[in-house]
Amino acid sequence: MTIQNRLPHRIHVLAKPAGAICNLACKYCFFLDKELLYPGSRFRMSDEILENYIRQLIAAHSSPQVTVAWQGGEPTLMGVDFYRRAIELQEKHRKPGMKFENTMQTNGTLLDDEWCRFFKENNFLIGISIDGPRELHDAYRVDKKGEGSFDRVMKGLRLLQKHGVEYNVLTTVNRTNADYPLEVYRFLRDEAGTDWIQFIPVVERINGGGRTLYQKGDRVSDRSVKPEQFGSFLSCIFDEWVRNDVGRIFVQTFEASARRWMGLPSGMCVFEETCGIGLALEHNGDLYSCDHFVEPDYLLGNILETEIGELAASEKQYRFGQDKRDTLPQVCRECEVFFACRGECPKNRFLATPSGESGLNYLCKGWKAFFQHVDYPMQIMAGLMRRGYPASEVMRILALDEAFQRTGRNEPCPCGSGLKFKRCHGRKDTRVKKEEMGM
Repeated sequence: MTIQNRLPHRIHVLAKPAGAICNLACKYCFFLDKELLYPGSRFRMSDEILENYIRQLIAAHSSPQVTVAWQGGEPTLMGVDFYRRAIELQEKHRKPGMKFENTMQTNGTLLDDEWCRFFKENNFLIGISIDGPRELHDAYRVDKKGEGSFDRVMKGLRLLQKHGVEYNVLTTVNRTNADYPLEVYRFLRDEAGTDWIQFIPVVERINGGGRTLYQKGDRVSDRSVKPEQFGSFLSCIFDEWVRNDVGRIFVQTFEASARRWMGLPSGMCVFEETCGIGLALEHNGDLYSCDHFVEPDYLLGNILETEIGELAASEKQYRFGQDKRDTLPQVCRECEVFFACRGECPKNRFLATPSGESGLNYLCKGWKAFFQHVDYPMQIMAGLMRRGYPASEVMRILALDEAFQRTGRNEPCPCGSGLKFKRCHGRKDTRVKKEEMGM
């Protein structure tokens, strides 16, 4: 296979202009110790690297839509002028008809009116990190003095809302907040006011007495979410969402799952058969295979020496992506929910199967429990959408289904026909007919 054939029409690069540097010291952050990869660095992306990044990212895209993603560490540490320059460079190197979407993942604590005016004027999509209500958020999301960051994050969020900046929420699911799924979900929905939520499980691998730079070992920290705990967390939130919020609140995991039940690509790399199109760019121009594999073994090269497109299509990166599929243990391939999970993220595949094969995902039990739990409503939603109905109709169907199961034979049928239940939907079974569910 040639390099050109291996290059996807779109690649996604997470640029880290300030490297791993952050004004917070979140206890579970997997990226803070990446600072050790660059001893003595100032951790500031130069103008030369910035322009090469923008130019090469554009050159690598045959698609007219280009996402320019900024992350960290904390990307706002670079200051507003750095991103003004990035916008100038996008205009300078833009291909005819090309459109840009700038996104930024931030802890929100440094946002002010100037930042938010800039975001609004340039149509940035902002991801803001919140782990739930104050006591749950502050359990791990602390500053370098060990003090909670909740109030500062919420101040930044309110400024985004004040200026009409488009935003969504990223919530890490850890050993503490995972026991409070509805408190977390309802806070994000009702208090944070978001309509798009991304849940990321915290899995911190340790070896011996503590964390290591390169994530070795098959043990996890006491901050890491337990597999069963994670499955229960997602299932509990799903039950609330599927009965009240479908079509109004978008939870990335649920949206991706629904797409898998329809036989479509999930839109989430962790649920795809292969990976390798999401790369990470460090402040000095080093390009890595993935944000979760910023390690020496996964360094592809430096963009001042080799173009991003060539690195993304290299044999090394191609093999990295194919290994997601090719290194799965047999127990995964035979699993009833494999069509949805696809073995999840390779970074979490560090356990052994009962037969001794390596590569079992740490979160396997949780994902399996979740996918089994959502199967019935997912079948309904998939059936509805195949027939051209909105997925939100599932809420009405489930409400009727549950009402039918509670109804006595001589009571009025919940469907509103005016007939007794035994003469209507209760004649042969106590569930909504499959035709009415779109199944």
